[in-house]
Amino acid sequence: MSSLQDQLLKAGLVDQKKAKALGKEKRKQAKQQPKGHTQEDEAKLAARKALEEKSARDRELNQQRQAEADRKAIQAQIQQLISINRIDRQQGEVAYQFADGKTIKKLYVTDKLQQQLGAGQIAIVRFGGDYQLIPAAVADKIRQRDESAIVLHNQRSSAVAEEDDPYADYQIPDDLMW
Repeated sequence: MSSLQDQLLKAGLVDQKKAKALGKEKRKQAKQQPKGHTQEDEAKLAARKALEEKSARDRELNQQRQAEADRKAIQAQIQQLISINRIDRQQGEVAYQFADGKTIKKLYVTDKLQQQLGAGQIAIVRFGGDYQLIPAAVADKIRQRDESAIVLHNQRSSAVAEEDDPYADYQIPDDLMW
């Protein structure tokens, strides 16, 4: 089978010049076809870019949600540690003052609790809108999770206190009250 162009030439309906012009036109259209194909590629690239941007936004949003969930879990752990290990100070008669940021706060504690606070055996933590006393070991666990929850935790080095104390040789009477 010959092409339509050959058949038209044999029939005398089309001359040689016109046949060549039609051939050129056909090749031109074939060459222009890939240009239209590049427009499709550009559209695909734009769609792919939009998809990548959306996935990046989704990843960032998921990271933010995960960070928020982690923060809430840490706060729940801190609240659980405090509620389980808090020390009862209801019988306190001695005012113990401490600084919370720039404000001075006051808790009423017993003499024993006051001594333990001064020695660093007990710490004060913020729990809800109130302050609670907890053992030093629990305060260290809370400090690992969130430093800002600890309001006061005295840490004294006994070796330094013994070396620097010029009155270490003098006995203090047991019945002395300040």
